[in-house]
Amino acid sequence: MSVIPRVTWFSDDDRNKIIDEAKQILEELGVFVENEEARELLDGAGAKIDGNRAYIPTAIVEKALETAPGRVLLYDRHGEIAMDLGGDRIHFNPGSAALRIFDRDSGDARTPVTADVIRYARLTDALPGYAAQSTGVIPGDVPENIADSYRVFLGLLHSTKPVVTGTFRVEAFAVMHSMLSAVAGGEKALRERPNAIFDCCPSPPLSWSDLTCQALIDCARAGLPAELVSMPLTGATSPVTLAGAVTQHCAENLSGITIHQLAHAGSPIIYGGSPACFDMKKGTTPMGAIETMMIDGAYAEVGKALGVPTHAYMALSDSKPVDYQAGMETAMGAIVAAMSGVNNISGPGMLDFESCQSLEKLVLDNEICCMALRLTAGIELRDDPVALPVIAAGIEKKEFLSLPHTKKWFRQEAYMPGDVIERGSLEQWRANGKKTAFDRAGDQVDRLLETHEVELLDAEVKKHITGLMIEESKKAGMDKLPST
Repeated sequence: MSVIPRVTWFSDDDRNKIIDEAKQILEELGVFVENEEARELLDGAGAKIDGNRAYIPTAIVEKALETAPGRVLLYDRHGEIAMDLGGDRIHFNPGSAALRIFDRDSGDARTPVTADVIRYARLTDALPGYAAQSTGVIPGDVPENIADSYRVFLGLLHSTKPVVTGTFRVEAFAVMHSMLSAVAGGEKALRERPNAIFDCCPSPPLSWSDLTCQALIDCARAGLPAELVSMPLTGATSPVTLAGAVTQHCAENLSGITIHQLAHAGSPIIYGGSPACFDMKKGTTPMGAIETMMIDGAYAEVGKALGVPTHAYMALSDSKPVDYQAGMETAMGAIVAAMSGVNNISGPGMLDFESCQSLEKLVLDNEICCMALRLTAGIELRDDPVALPVIAAGIEKKEFLSLPHTKKWFRQEAYMPGDVIERGSLEQWRANGKKTAFDRAGDQVDRLLETHEVELLDAEVKKHITGLMIEESKKAGMDKLPST
């Protein structure tokens, strides 16, 4: 049995101090809650309501933690488990809701269109390092007020994987829920085997908008996993210290868990976020900063101590092109996330402070994710004795390649990367055109999109969800949808 490599960030006493202080913040400083129904839920549970501010006693928070599940399962189109969130089990999915996509031909970012969203979904479906897809790019060829439901629609058509998504407007949840239900086999089947996660984002410090509160409530009552995405920025919208940011993050997540569980106790929820160590020199929110990664790993440890599954935006980069910086920051983030045991890691493919997606980076990051998954599998003692008889046989034969032991174990021991990773000789590299990693990734994007066949959605289900989307598009003033 292998030992899972892990990193810890706090002593037990320090971690407990952070949790206790977060509860104290909710009780003494309170949280701004714009949504009337959420305030009514809190009021009914015994919180003090003063205008739009709710002061939540620790007992209410602790009761919510008792009912929040410690394990959340996500299912693919076939009803098979695709993600098992909890414990130290890690899963990767591409980062979500980018406003731009990196264009290989121009070497610059541009506004995505429907064709880009389809290519993105199909590519994610083909890459084994991603347990889920996401509504990763926002198409500019449809009205903004249907972009959330439209992205889910395209993802359901072009990938069998569960989807990480979210709403831009309160009214969108109903149609997105209807589409997800149709694919799952009905509302009851969707509740039993959810195929989507909905991100719900508080605003720092300690504020819930009407939209994000309603998303929490809608998810809870539908039985769809809600994923809290708290975003403290050190020194800008939270304390400048990393521990202070983790404490505020904890308070914001605990407030979300409380509202969610009051709406429907026992519904699945995930403790997550996308904080950053604010760059005082540039005035930016660097996701590739090591301190950002440290906050993520540290709050994941807090979430685990609270007994709920965890999420973080990691394995991404602030670089603008797909270059050395992109690889460095992404790989560091993936390893920190994996070693911290973050259950749901969002971010691969992303550039430029979560605002840009790249298909080429998505392919390269797949290799990073697969290597991180291999790392967390640890080193296993396959034999007893561990090596003595094998070494003896190798000495006798003067080589190990032909030994039955080598044939038996080499595939389990070593992750074999794809063609985007260069492990050939210098002569082979020269013969293959001296291609860079970005060149090779571009080749693989083209090859996968040409050869990978996404299993077709049931014809009646496709007809149904297409009808829902057409109806939404007409409300937004469109004559017809782009070609899908």
